[in-house]
Amino acid sequence: MANKIVQQTEELVQPILDELSLELVDIVYEKEGPNWFLRVYIDKDGGVDIEECGQVSERLSSELDEKDPINEAYFLEVSSPGVERPLKKEADFKQHIGKHVYVKLYEPIAGEKEFTGDLVGFKDGYATIQYKEKTVQKEVEIPFAKIAKARLAVTFD
Repeated sequence: MANKIVQQTEELVQPILDELSLELVDIVYEKEGPNWFLRVYIDKDGGVDIEECGQVSERLSSELDEKDPINEAYFLEVSSPGVERPLKKEADFKQHIGKHVYVKLYEPIAGEKEFTGDLVGFKDGYATIQYKEKTVQKEVEIPFAKIAKARLAVTFD
């Protein structure tokens, strides 16, 4: 059910975002306590502001009311993905080469299931991450298909 709602929401919001030159980062439909939340994360170069989030929310809300794809009551939230933006698509990885990332895998590579380091490349379906293990600089190539979760990671230098 949640996947269908996410798909239907994407079909409704994408034309709105295209018109406003905004990017769809992610859609999440989830239950927290007794309440359902439909969260739409949007972005653009330089980030989105509250007015853009409000404009998308208002227009998407009207579309959702008209099409009515969700049976239960829910809260709609449209926001920026924040500084720890998720990386979901191969294009997200290509766009964020040079950034500090956190990657969690479905299965271990070199005995590890989690890597935090610099995304130094993405080619032919493989993300290349440079990371430190104690004081040694290392590099790992991770097949996109093995990535369970990935996001930008904040560093405090």
